[in-house]
Amino acid sequence: MPASPIRARHTAPKALIAPHAGYVYSGAVAGTAYASLAPLRGRIRRVVLLGPSHRVPFRGLAVPTVSAFDSPLGAVPLDPAAIASILNLPAVAARDDAHAREHSLEVHLPFLQRALDEFDLVPIVVGDATPEAVDEVLAALWGGPETLIVVSSDLSHYHAYDEALVLDRRAGQAIEALRGDLLEDGQACGNRPIRGLLRRARALDLRATALDTRNSGDTKGDKSRVVGYGAYAFEYAEQARLSAAQREVLLKAAAQSLVNGLRTGRPAKLRLGSFPPQVEAIRASFVTLESGGALRGCIGSTQPRRPLIQDVVENAFKSGFSDRRFPKLEVKELDRMGIGISILSTPRAIDFDSEDGLRAALRPGLDGVVLTEGKRRGLFLPQVWASLPDAQGFVARLKQKAGLAPDHWSDEIRAFRFTAETFKGKLDVRPEDTKPT
Repeated sequence: MPASPIRARHTAPKALIAPHAGYVYSGAVAGTAYASLAPLRGRIRRVVLLGPSHRVPFRGLAVPTVSAFDSPLGAVPLDPAAIASILNLPAVAARDDAHAREHSLEVHLPFLQRALDEFDLVPIVVGDATPEAVDEVLAALWGGPETLIVVSSDLSHYHAYDEALVLDRRAGQAIEALRGDLLEDGQACGNRPIRGLLRRARALDLRATALDTRNSGDTKGDKSRVVGYGAYAFEYAEQARLSAAQREVLLKAAAQSLVNGLRTGRPAKLRLGSFPPQVEAIRASFVTLESGGALRGCIGSTQPRRPLIQDVVENAFKSGFSDRRFPKLEVKELDRMGIGISILSTPRAIDFDSEDGLRAALRPGLDGVVLTEGKRRGLFLPQVWASLPDAQGFVARLKQKAGLAPDHWSDEIRAFRFTAETFKGKLDVRPEDTKPT
């Protein structure tokens, strides 16, 4: 993690994670999160704000009984109907004592007031609550584009600077991978609301990206005992798109990995920390090679485990030199080679009780599908629908890819759906670039 600010493009997020320390410490990082709301000004009418309890120990989640919260910029009205709608949930209770001296929510109000037009607030202090309990509350309040979810949390507390970098990097990787189970208690004071948000994000197919990651050693200078801060934006994966420049970074990295493979027999080397944060986010990808319009190699990852650009570089190399369906890439093929990159969302289980049920559950043109039975496994990217537009044929061919008969069915079959952002480019490489140096 670099010590300097990590800046990102403006996104249109459904949810944010932002820090809540004193403004001189974490205000700039929080500001990066709230700057991403610029495209949504006037559209967001309700903010659900969750933060950890620092003062009052209790179980569950607490809402207040007051009608407004005050800030130096004026009063923020609460949404009484929304608050009433969650009071029937078993983990939620009205507790003004949990809110009276709690700073984790109030520090966000001026940011929200500056970033948005008028809005109503649903403030929730999270005590000792399970991810399932937080997720249940978020599901009840999720709403549509009029509703923004904000989770308030700092990252690691009071470690030496270099140790904090490691801890905060691991926390950020867990957030971007939507893996609440990998987020340790000491890595974020708001780990309970974060875990609930990550659970909801997985269920609804969101994509998380770090916008800014720093610590108090960066913002105030004392590196002996620092507190970490991170700003993260969550977008629907179906709608999330990299900029043209960010896509070009990935396409060039994939091409360079093929060149390096031809020259040295190894993938390209990367200097992580030097690329835009969107292409270093923890993602899964597939790299597809085409020669004269025909498939020439396709290998990828289904689970987000490493930075996207690193995943692309590794998968590009394997597509060129390790796909068993094709011979190893040769220099003479370069002038007609094309590269496609697909950025996958986290696979989610599809609920069905029969083959007809699976076919009916699929969304042609949108869903990528992983089908398994025991150790057998087959995967189709969403673009396969272009050649197999009918769900019956799609499933039959997918079973064949998994090593099963097209008419086979059993109760052991499982299927998982994902979406993908896919883009293509030409392999702009000259044969002389591939010569050993």
